[in-house]
Amino acid sequence: MTGADAAAHYLRPGTLQLSALPPLSLYVHLPWCLKKCPYCDFNSHENRGGVPEARYLDALRADLESALPLVWGRRIVSVFIGGGTPSLFSPDSIGRLLGDVRALLPLEPGCEITLEANPGTFETERFRAFRDAGVTRLSVGVQSFDDTLLARIGRVHDAAQARAALDEAKAAFDTFNLDLMYALPGQTPAMLQADLDVALSYAPPHLSIYHLTLEPNTWFATHPPVLPDDDTASDMLDAIVERTAEDGLVRYEVSAFARSGHRCRHNLNYWQFGDYLGIGAGAHGKLSFPHRLVRQVRWREPAAYMTHALQGRPVSNEDVVHRKSLPFEFMLNALRLREGIALADFTSRTGLPLSTIEPALQSGVQRGLLEIEESSTFGRWVRPSARGFDFLSDLQSIFLPPSDGVRRGR
Repeated sequence: MTGADAAAHYLRPGTLQLSALPPLSLYVHLPWCLKKCPYCDFNSHENRGGVPEARYLDALRADLESALPLVWGRRIVSVFIGGGTPSLFSPDSIGRLLGDVRALLPLEPGCEITLEANPGTFETERFRAFRDAGVTRLSVGVQSFDDTLLARIGRVHDAAQARAALDEAKAAFDTFNLDLMYALPGQTPAMLQADLDVALSYAPPHLSIYHLTLEPNTWFATHPPVLPDDDTASDMLDAIVERTAEDGLVRYEVSAFARSGHRCRHNLNYWQFGDYLGIGAGAHGKLSFPHRLVRQVRWREPAAYMTHALQGRPVSNEDVVHRKSLPFEFMLNALRLREGIALADFTSRTGLPLSTIEPALQSGVQRGLLEIEESSTFGRWVRPSARGFDFLSDLQSIFLPPSDGVRRGR
C-alpha cells in the first residue's frame, strides 16, 4: 500500500490520540564499505567491483518520492547519512543526494546534516568537498589511535591516517564527532589513556565512545577475541567520564559527550522518541500519525533494494507499534539521556496517559534508579539517578509489558 491510500490507512481511528506530531528526521543508509569489520552487525557490504553510485542515488530518490504522502507538510530537523562507509561516495554524489532531499522535503533553517566518514577513505580536501556539498557535521570513525588495536578489530586505516583525517575534519567543519571504542582485545587502561590523550588533543566538539560488544552474526561472535574483564572495562569507563569532564565535555547520553552547542540533534531526536524516515538498503523508520505509530524496514540487500525502490516498493516490512509496547520503547530511548525528559513528552509522543507508567515510575524511584522533580517550566521531569545510569538495563526493564514474562532487573 503506497501513496494517498497508505496515508488514509494510517489516519484511521485507533487506540492512540496524539495531540501533535513529534519532530521528523531523515536517515539515509549507504551500505558499502571497504571491508566488513569483525564486530560490525550493521547492514554493510564490502565494496567488490565498485559502488553503483548513480543507480543507488536513483533508488534513494524513488524511495523518498514514494514516502512523501506519509510525511507531507512536515519539516526535517536533521539528516544523517550513515552506513557502511558513506564517505566512499564521491562529494558530487553526496551533493546530488542532498539536492534531491532539498527538492522533495522542506528542511528546517540550520538543519543539521551529518555524514559518517572513515579515515581509510580519506583524501586531502575530500572532507572540504563534502562540506561544500552541503554536509554540516562530520562523524569520523577513528575507534583507536593504536595501530596494534586497530589491526585487532579489523580496521582498514592506521593511526597516521586517523590523525590526518581529524586534522582535515577540524579545519573543514565547525562541528564534528570523533568515534572511539574501548575494552578492545588486549587493551589496557594505559592504552586507553593514550587514546584519550590523542583524541582530546583535537578538542573535539563531540565525542562518541562505545564499549566493544560481541554481537550475534558477526565474525567476533563465532571467533571471540579475549577482551578486558568487566571490572577493567568499568574502570575504563570511569576514566573516560573523568577525563572528558576535565576537558569540558558533558556526558549528555550514555555514550555521547559534547561541548556546549554541539550535541547531536539527530540522535537527540531518536532518544526523545521523535520520528525518523529511513531510506536506503535495510534502513529503519518510525512514523507517527494521529492514531498510531508505524515502523518500517527497507529491503536489506542492496541489489534487491534498488530493484524494489525503483519499482516504487522500497518497504519490505511494516508494523503498527502495539499500544502495550509504547512505554518500554519510549523509556528505552529517553532514559539514555543523563538529563532525562519531561513526562509531558511521554503523553505527547505516545498518545498514552501518564497513568500507564505511574506504577513503573514509582517502582524506579523506590529502587533508587529514577529521580522525579517538579519544574515550573516543564512540569514533572524524570531522569535516571546516578545508580540508574550505571544499571540502565535494569532501569529500562521496569517498563517492559508485564505479559512479556521477562524477569525485571534487581
